[in-house]
Amino acid sequence: MKQFAGELLTRICDYEGSRYRSEFWEGQNRAYEDAVERVALQKLLPSQGERLIEIGAGFGRLVELYPGYQQIVLIDYARTQLEEAQRYLGHDERITYVVANVYDLPFVDNLFDTVTMVRVMHHLTNVPAALREIQRIAAPGGTAVVEHASKLHLKSIIRWLLGRQDWNPFDSAPLEFVELNFNFHPAWMRRQFEAAGLQIKNIRTLSHYRIEWLKRHLPTSLLVKLDSWAQPTGNWWQLSPSIFLQAQAQKSGRRVASGVVDLFRCPTCKATKLLQTTRSDSPGYVLVCQGCQRGWSFRDGIYDFKTPV
Repeated sequence: MKQFAGELLTRICDYEGSRYRSEFWEGQNRAYEDAVERVALQKLLPSQGERLIEIGAGFGRLVELYPGYQQIVLIDYARTQLEEAQRYLGHDERITYVVANVYDLPFVDNLFDTVTMVRVMHHLTNVPAALREIQRIAAPGGTAVVEHASKLHLKSIIRWLLGRQDWNPFDSAPLEFVELNFNFHPAWMRRQFEAAGLQIKNIRTLSHYRIEWLKRHLPTSLLVKLDSWAQPTGNWWQLSPSIFLQAQAQKSGRRVASGVVDLFRCPTCKATKLLQTTRSDSPGYVLVCQGCQRGWSFRDGIYDFKTPV
């Protein structure tokens, strides 16, 4: 089960201990959803680059779509999800695993050529703050590919017109339909991107045929093909339950990180000087912030910036 954690004034959806891989994806009749998301990512991602980060990577379902990147950083708020990713992906020296909070990412500015975030936005209570962090860590001119759930899709419009749902899909306000599960109006989301300094370059709509009857009676390959044909229409209208936005970070600056430790900054005080040390009370080693003296652990191949040690 998902657990919900409160941090200061921000509610955070925590998948710690959940069986997301087996209970949501594998054997759960979601081959269509998985395939159309892969189509969209392959169309929107730059084919290669030095460094890519996936925010909310879970068990690493999409990592095989990043073969052209020299370094891949996978972050998730749940350590158990990254442990599952290690088992799922096996050894890959390109991958760095980091437990972190999307609202306080533990990375220096201008670091990543490409940022991806899929099936995460619908859990966020503070979209502007998350987008500001994405813009901050993206390299100048870097690409962000972000998916969000939409409230303005054909099924919701029809239900509302027939009086079968209370909420208005044309209302621009975010809709929390279950605790920490949000649908967003596409126009509202585009405004948040622009306000954060992320200029939208391409939009793809997907899951046009996410209807159980169709998924049971038509071949998945056919539905995926039809969806791939429909996805580019997102640049003109958005009437599907899921939307992918490709945006470019509009800013100046330069990248400063070289070694692995140089990637990080303290999520608490934002200092960029972290020294690696060992402690008798902590397995692995600890990155100690030279600003606030908090320590952040590294053990079993995972950096943990969720709870100081």
